[in-house]
Amino acid sequence: MPPASSADSDSLLQHRSFVAFWIARAASSFGFQMLSIVVSWQIYSITGRAFDLGLIGLVQFFPSVALALVAGHVADQFDRRRVVLLGQIVEWLAIAALAWLSLTHHVNEVIVLGLIFIISTAKAMEAPSLQSMLPALVPPHLLARAMAANSVSGQAAAMVGPALGGFLYVAGAGVAYSVCAVLYLLSILMVSRLRYEQAPPRRVPATFKTLFAGIRFIRNRPDVLGVISLDLFAVLLGGATALLPIFAHDILHTGPWGLGLLRGAPAVGGLIVGFWLSHRALKRNVGMTMFTAVAGFGVATLVFAFSTSLWLSMIALFALGGFDMISMVIRGALVQLDTPDDMRGRVSAVNSIFINTSNQLGEFESGLLAAWVGAVPAAAIGGVGTLIVVGLWMTWFPALRKRQKLENDAVTP
Repeated sequence: MPPASSADSDSLLQHRSFVAFWIARAASSFGFQMLSIVVSWQIYSITGRAFDLGLIGLVQFFPSVALALVAGHVADQFDRRRVVLLGQIVEWLAIAALAWLSLTHHVNEVIVLGLIFIISTAKAMEAPSLQSMLPALVPPHLLARAMAANSVSGQAAAMVGPALGGFLYVAGAGVAYSVCAVLYLLSILMVSRLRYEQAPPRRVPATFKTLFAGIRFIRNRPDVLGVISLDLFAVLLGGATALLPIFAHDILHTGPWGLGLLRGAPAVGGLIVGFWLSHRALKRNVGMTMFTAVAGFGVATLVFAFSTSLWLSMIALFALGGFDMISMVIRGALVQLDTPDDMRGRVSAVNSIFINTSNQLGEFESGLLAAWVGAVPAAAIGGVGTLIVVGLWMTWFPALRKRQKLENDAVTP
């Protein structure tokens, strides 16, 4: 836990382990975003087949879901910092191999996909441990701000990383991979330096009961169940951004530059709101604030659905990204603070399955609905559906609606 002398500080910068953690997350996020664009460009330049671009997504998605419960068990059974270090070292070795093979012109599609599978497997095993470390690095009253600060770095990486990767690719894939490797090496160095203390867990074998303990825990905690299920259904219904090419071309009558502006608007909104949240504590009415933010997400989706102006659409998407950031920070902090430390890995694993699945299925749902009824009705249905979900969840989870603060005094650390 953070030193007692800094527990009362309202400055995240005074918590050195968090600063090291933030730098590590920022470096690895930028590296991964760069890696994603370089891999896709390299694969397509090798094969020229769109199908192979889909294979990249497949080799990343399968480990993230198949290994999630096992990774959650590992996070609760072993030193989380060492698990993260091991995962990032494996990722760094695979990226370094991509750099070397590209520089020496010994790379092909199978090798690239195989190394991406190794990277994805390591990330899947690392993720629950990484997510579960943060509550031990800052006091509970700073957790939401710390999560917002992490989200800011993630949003910045999503905005700048692909462009930087594309720029470096001009000098060759090997050069771009080398920069990614340097960023991952920085992340490894920062994780190795941060002070992290985890109570020695009672070692138990991996059984059906222990692997699915996170699901049982969520089911028995109404607030946690409400937060995670709200996220699942809101994302499923709010996947209008998957339809952006249709809106840009057929409704807003703009070109690729307009599509780029539309795609960037949610990230800009999320980045600005995340920066604001990282400097502001959420001290009261957090339940209603979360529900209001999700409702705002639904309203912004409706405005976007019926807009025929590029600028109004951009404003709606900007607001959508901002509302999503508010609800994401509150949801993440509530789940972490309502979960005992010895269960955080497994609960984080279940939560990540829901997030990954809902993102993928949300895009599929939007595309399928658009094919049936058209893009505008599909987006509008998603916005209305989100508002209905908010109303139902406020009724079904009254304690969550009335919750005043993030910390739950009933949960022992």
